Amino acid sequence: MKKGKLIVLTGATVVIFFVMLHSNPTTALRTKVFYMGYPKAAFTSEIVEYEYVNLHDKDSKGYVFTEPPMEKATQGYLDTYQVKKIGIFYFAEFIKDV
Repeated sequence: MKKGKLIVLTGATVVIFFVMLHSNPTTALRTKVFYMGYPKAAFTSEIVEYEYVNLHDKDSKGYVFTEPPMEKATQGYLDTYQVKKIGIFYFAEFIKDV
């Protein structure tokens, strides 16, 4: 009985965190950058909506970090992201600079 309650509680916690982290575009973007390995930029940088010309999906928008993280390997800034809405959730991905 205790093992079953633990499994249900763990599953419910995972679902709640997933919903919280993907409930709006900015938290989805901050979550993506955090998991990419840039926690300081994820928490401290400001996010601005960006009018990106090549976004063909009607359910996606472009966003830019004002103080973007710098990739260690290429020394390039990771500043431009696309956030897609799938159902009620938002998912972010890095797109190349314009």
